[in-house]
Amino acid sequence: MTGRRASAGTAVFPDRFEEFKAGIERALPYAAATGVKRVHLMAGIASPSDARAGEAYRRALRWASERVAREGLMAVIEPLNGRDVPGYFLNDFSAAEALIRELAIPNLKLQFDIYHRQILHGDVAMGLRAMMPIIGHIQIASVPSRNEPDVEELNYPFLFAELDRLGYDGFVGAEYRPRAGTIAGLDWFKPYAGQR
Repeated sequence: MTGRRASAGTAVFPDRFEEFKAGIERALPYAAATGVKRVHLMAGIASPSDARAGEAYRRALRWASERVAREGLMAVIEPLNGRDVPGYFLNDFSAAEALIRELAIPNLKLQFDIYHRQILHGDVAMGLRAMMPIIGHIQIASVPSRNEPDVEELNYPFLFAELDRLGYDGFVGAEYRPRAGTIAGLDWFKPYAGQR
């Protein structure tokens, strides 16, 4: 495996559980050094209908959530669209929600990437409203280009106001490919600088 597929995670592979655990252990010193409070548990490439992959994923989520909880961290899972990550196991927001509710692990939450949500299902505001109790982190980008969240098909000023209305008090991660470099790519944020 090469490229994006190789970096899509190992949690769904029963024979790679020890590798998955070692990856979590390797991440913990980085989390401590940087002060981050969330660890993204990536699933891997497998069919969502593969029962062995599903059981391996549940096992990995249980173990990792418990392990990161001992460090005071939250574990998050994120559905990814098939255009960006073909074959990703967790490719549906309802499936992620059902899994989080089934496992009922206090520190296991949803990483709600608005870019992926729009591509997979649309109906972003209603999704945020319905899933807010299980959301642990939010990410943004423009759709469909995955550039700065300032143009194209999403109305981010409305969505930011909706997050405030819903009482979301966490960070919003900007995960996008800048059109003209990192510094120029931050211009979209100027109207929001200093707000809280």
